[in-house]
Amino acid sequence: MVSDVTVPELGVGVGWRPEIAGFVEALPKLRFTEVIAESVHPERPAPDLAALRDRGVTIVPHGVKLSLGGAEPVAADRVAHLAACAEVLKAPLVSEHVAFVRAGGIEAGHLLPVPRTRAALDVLTANIRRTRSELPVPLAVEPIAMLFDWPDDEYTEADFLTELLDRTGALLLLDVANVYANARNRGEDPLALLDRLPLDRVAYCHVAGGSEAGGRYHDTHAAAVPAGVLDLVAEMCARQRPPGFLLERDGHYPPVDELRAELDAIAAASGFPAVT
Repeated sequence: MVSDVTVPELGVGVGWRPEIAGFVEALPKLRFTEVIAESVHPERPAPDLAALRDRGVTIVPHGVKLSLGGAEPVAADRVAHLAACAEVLKAPLVSEHVAFVRAGGIEAGHLLPVPRTRAALDVLTANIRRTRSELPVPLAVEPIAMLFDWPDDEYTEADFLTELLDRTGALLLLDVANVYANARNRGEDPLALLDRLPLDRVAYCHVAGGSEAGGRYHDTHAAAVPAGVLDLVAEMCARQRPPGFLLERDGHYPPVDELRAELDAIAAASGFPAVT
């Protein structure tokens, strides 16, 4: 089921959040943004989002609560909401996570890693196929940053993701910061992980900053993008440049000059035109 979808070039973007909506809308050359799908009301999208859509900016709805890796089937109403977001925002694709967020009716409030086992792969495959069948546009799935690996994993991260994409026909949303975080937390070389991933399936990439705490690197989205992540952006583009890179910022929003500098640094590392 290898996907034959071609994603148009997106360039450098930044995640839309209410706290920085004015900054995002004012970026003169912005062609691409992403919005948390659960924050969108399809019957009345935020005026700032609608303005971006109407000026031709590509908006990708990014889900965080489908729980594609959960043992329970994905909820039909949540998939319907994601589909409605795609339609109202004229999105060329939507995205979600290779993770679970609920079990037995309990909401974790966090993205939790799935074990890399055959059983988990079967669950993810069923949920992603079911979700794709109800969506009007392609789906890209994002492997998350992990503080730990389950003890009985049967696959490497790269092999698990490659087989998942082969089985489902989904695209890959690759978070370069997650590659950096996972490699650091495992004591591995992030370039070695990058080189094992199916880069030809990447729909677009996330870029974000984090912080060290308790002997682990945490992907917080609340700090500036570190040099190591920017180096990975450049290394990835030297191998196969994806359609776009999107800066994620959450929880702590610096002055606009710092946000512009981060976007310019991503543009310089990727070779895409600046949007500032």
